[in-house]
Amino acid sequence: MSFVAPTGPNSQERRAGSVNLGGDMRFVTNANAEGMSPPATLSGKNVVVIGGSRGLGRVILETVHAEGARVLAVGRGRKSLADATRNLEGSATLAVDATDDRAWAQVFDALNPDILVVCAGAIPPTKPLHEQTWSEFSINWETDVKASFQFCKAALGMPLRPGAMVILISSGAAIGGSPISGGYAGAKRMQMFLANYCQKESDRLGLGLRFVAIAPACIMPDTDVGKAAVSGYSRYLGLSAAEFIQGMRARQTPQDVASAIVKFANRCNTQPGNTFMVSAKGVEPGP
Repeated sequence: MSFVAPTGPNSQERRAGSVNLGGDMRFVTNANAEGMSPPATLSGKNVVVIGGSRGLGRVILETVHAEGARVLAVGRGRKSLADATRNLEGSATLAVDATDDRAWAQVFDALNPDILVVCAGAIPPTKPLHEQTWSEFSINWETDVKASFQFCKAALGMPLRPGAMVILISSGAAIGGSPISGGYAGAKRMQMFLANYCQKESDRLGLGLRFVAIAPACIMPDTDVGKAAVSGYSRYLGLSAAEFIQGMRARQTPQDVASAIVKFANRCNTQPGNTFMVSAKGVEPGP
């Protein structure tokens, strides 16, 4: 989820059938498998996508499923989860607030992940700092960071089985800032710190886990966060949304980010470090 501040006036950056298995978990039973790709590079892997019902999380969910993974989509809304998994045969959903203190227990009981993707997050404010309340300014700390903290802590404390990977979806705003989005940029930078902190703990304890923060470099207008960014910055700069998008530099797509995650999940990316940027140029080490 990328929500990056513009750099200047001329270069703005800008499914149906399911059976209730008890509680809020649902398992798709009548999806149409015709035309689906056969199991591929993630065959036999359990992949959990926190925030998998919409936006970038949904694209990630669809991509890993197409690669043969057994997937669990986690989100707050049952309807949006059902829509996201309608055509994903064998997928499961779990309706839960990822920021709840025990959400991790429900998720890991539903599916013990080989790859855990934390993509959940709030839409940040889109107005000048002096017009924001503290609750608006801090919303991404209370959602994006809190969910990442809860699940990273649980991954270390359970712990997840050796070889498991935790991927936190950060943002290029963590590097470039985002002046009308409150604490968003700081929250996304904290996710990068969390990946580094948790990797050090895993190494110290000999757990054999991998923690990675992946940051889409630029705004993606076809995601919910991207739409909010386009609307907010175009209004702030006195432009139409179309003018703002036209002035944006080359940018990555949600599919680019999802494809990068598949490569990490397959250990195809051997670059050292725990933070990475995904741009139109590809994947590069982060700060």
